Amino acid sequence: MKFAKLGAVGALVLGLATAASAADYPERPINMIIPFGAGGATDISARTLAEPLGKAVGKPLIMANVTGAGGATGSVAAMNAKADGYTMLFTRVGSHSVNPAMKATLPYTLDDFRYVTVYEINPFACAVAADSEINSMDDLVAKAREGGVSFSSSGVGSGLHLAGVMVMDEFGLEDPVNQVTHIPMKGGGEAATAVLAGTATFLCTNSSALANFVANGQLKPLMVTTAEPVVGFDAPTSKDLGKPALEQLVGWTGIAGPKDLPDDVAAKWGEWMAAAAGDQEFVSRMEAVGSIINVMSPEDANNFIRGQYNTFRTLVDKLGMRIEG
Repeated sequence: MKFAKLGAVGALVLGLATAASAADYPERPINMIIPFGAGGATDISARTLAEPLGKAVGKPLIMANVTGAGGATGSVAAMNAKADGYTMLFTRVGSHSVNPAMKATLPYTLDDFRYVTVYEINPFACAVAADSEINSMDDLVAKAREGGVSFSSSGVGSGLHLAGVMVMDEFGLEDPVNQVTHIPMKGGGEAATAVLAGTATFLCTNSSALANFVANGQLKPLMVTTAEPVVGFDAPTSKDLGKPALEQLVGWTGIAGPKDLPDDVAAKWGEWMAAAAGDQEFVSRMEAVGSIINVMSPEDANNFIRGQYNTFRTLVDKLGMRIEG
């Protein structure tokens, strides 16, 4: 009986300590993993959010680009972290919709994460170098049929990878997987640089990652995947071009932790994100590059992410892009 009582007291003390710890969260800086490289859409979104989110959290946020494998390397690092809220992940369309849809041997599934929110959605745009002789999507497809066209992405299985193929398929290229050459890079910034350098003919990426290149006259947009024009992009919309199906091709950014993230920690992230997304400077900066800021609840975020996965998995199966090895 004595040992039983001591065991019960020990369990009670441990429970109280855990509760107190959760109540005091965060007590130290929080590691924020960005699974893509500098200059890409995920990096831009994360670092623009960092200041208002840091104010809401009240502790430093340590931003770290953990790149590789189309966002998988950073995602695995977050999945394997202790589920205490001190390591969180910026999730993205590539790492958490496209990658799972394309890679049979991906070392994680959607169920390995707890999604706190999706807070940003932005359209894709396709672009070529400003001095390119290609001036329209028709020009691009015609040149692809002749051969020698390539596109860059932020990695195999990334959103940019699938976007390039999806757009070519929608515009009637007979075999988009093999008629255009895919050039994977380490991030969206490097993918854009590859087009500037002439290493790749074009890329299709989020408007936020292209905005500065377009504004500086370095890249020429050929289209945006929206029904309405995007500010700063003098290019036809997918609706203008008779390709409304491409409106499903959007980028999004969210935040997640390991699957066992405690309820009270997840609730705090909901509060912090609501406060950060109300920062007008953050909203204005993101809207200026074509993004829509809308903080989803965990349930809505989970449903949205799985809906995106299903859309891309259908396309992957249609085009035979499933990577088994």
